[in-house]
Amino acid sequence: MRKLLILCLFCLGIGFAISNFQGLATTGEFDSLVIDFKENIASTEIDRQLQVLTGEYHLAPRLNSQFSQSEQTYTVKGDRALLDKLRASSLSQDVEAIEPNYIYRATVAPNDPQYSKQWHLHNIHAEQAWEENRGKGITVAIIDTGVSQVPDLAQTEFVAGYDFVNNKVNADDDNGHGTHVAGTVAQSTNNNYGVAGVAYEAKIMPLKVLSGSGGGTVSDIAEAIRFAADNKADVINMSLGGGGESQVMKDAIEYAYKKGVVIVAAAGNENRDSASYPARYARVISVAAIDAQGEKAEFSNYGAGVDISAPGGGNGSKIWQETIDPSTNLPVIAGFQGTSMAAPHVAGVVALIKSTGVTAPDEVLAVLQQSVRKIDTDPQNYYGAGHLDAAAAVKLAQKGKITFNDFFRWLRDNGYLNLKFWIDGGAIALLPKVAMVLGSYLLAFLIRNYLPFGLPLFSGLIAGSSGLFFLKGFYIFDLPQAPFRVLGSSIPELGNAISGNSILNPLFASVLIPVVLLVACWSLPQGKWFAVGTSLGVAACLFVSAAISPSVWWLGDGGMARGFLIVNGLLCFGLARFAARGDSQTV
Repeated sequence: MRKLLILCLFCLGIGFAISNFQGLATTGEFDSLVIDFKENIASTEIDRQLQVLTGEYHLAPRLNSQFSQSEQTYTVKGDRALLDKLRASSLSQDVEAIEPNYIYRATVAPNDPQYSKQWHLHNIHAEQAWEENRGKGITVAIIDTGVSQVPDLAQTEFVAGYDFVNNKVNADDDNGHGTHVAGTVAQSTNNNYGVAGVAYEAKIMPLKVLSGSGGGTVSDIAEAIRFAADNKADVINMSLGGGGESQVMKDAIEYAYKKGVVIVAAAGNENRDSASYPARYARVISVAAIDAQGEKAEFSNYGAGVDISAPGGGNGSKIWQETIDPSTNLPVIAGFQGTSMAAPHVAGVVALIKSTGVTAPDEVLAVLQQSVRKIDTDPQNYYGAGHLDAAAAVKLAQKGKITFNDFFRWLRDNGYLNLKFWIDGGAIALLPKVAMVLGSYLLAFLIRNYLPFGLPLFSGLIAGSSGLFFLKGFYIFDLPQAPFRVLGSSIPELGNAISGNSILNPLFASVLIPVVLLVACWSLPQGKWFAVGTSLGVAACLFVSAAISPSVWWLGDGGMARGFLIVNGLLCFGLARFAARGDSQTV
């Protein structure tokens, strides 16, 4: 009885909550009402109701337009109180609907005449983000070649910066790079001129550390980082990079991070499997570049150290902002490309996030990573967490402070904590790998009941069937990812481990390597059993691959590839059976 009472109270509570829920459907803005009469109501009855509205409620109903006669749709001035009265009156019996005449507004689209060229702002859904936030009250330090106040930065607020190259206060640009970067962050927008910026109500702090030729020293960059932190910058953008780790810069980054500054840097343009410094440091958000189609830019670094991707041009596309022509020092709207252009998109979105009240660097990073457009298949970590999405980031940030539970939930739903990710074809699907391992044990059992299994045979079974597959998708900060892909690959997959694709190399996905191992290790008891295990593991891997994804170089992914894998799997099994005949394992 008690349980029934609790259930009834629960249902009543749910019903009350639903009936009183004020969602998007009832929260619009309006100053008039729509009255839509039923189609089968006589015109005399409609006239009578209109007279009641005029006489009793002192309203002036009118057809919405000349096209409303057939639908008998009228509008009257009114608010929520009038709406409730009319709905409770006799009028409700004769109408299809009495409802608010909600006011919808155009999505915020700037009037900058060349905004249409800026595919990159459309790509990150900047317009939807601007409906909520434009970065007001946030200062972004541009550590670069300096920033010149070109006409399309005239309405952008600047705070005091410094020229660390020439040791003077005025940090003008003599290259064009820094001004272009600053434009992406906060180009003056809705000024009927030029182009737009991501967080156009944010402030710019120009800090020159690179000369006109584009080079600069670690000591100047480190000093600029500390200057930004000490002078209340909220965000630092560093569209620069190089090789060589620096304790001085690392300490400066840690100093700024502890002061709550979010630091963003370009991953680098060497098409290399690791981010450059300073993007490689743990406290820095490392940004890779995508082109207008959302694909990896041909120059962008990738792999370990990359946190997120953003528009940077490439493959024929460019990022358009106003900057200076260094040869004439005159303003020009120019298209640049590089991870240097990708980073300020992220820095601008960080300004939007911080303007909502989410300020701690780790919380800002969590918002960025949770709000991205996730890429389903990214074995080489071209995109980090995914593609930057300004609108989703602002929406998520406005929900409130990001907690550890939120971040854990994101890991569970989108990454390695989610079993569905592995089963349904994540970076390395779980079920096929388990099938390969279990299959190798089954094949070993068919030869002889090797129990307990010794380490040599066990190691061979794992190496041949699956490898340490859970390592294949790991990205550990500041370490190249290729070794993890190799360790995470079985022997048949080693031929494509570096490239990161799923097409098997026929030299590795065959009986060749097991034969070589058995010949080399025949006289070594431990080595021989490793080779036997390897043969069985390779056989299991080839059989499972033939069943689920028979894709082999030069043979395609059809019957020829499947036949090749099955034949070589049988040869591997026969080889292991021959080697194990009349012998027993040394445990």
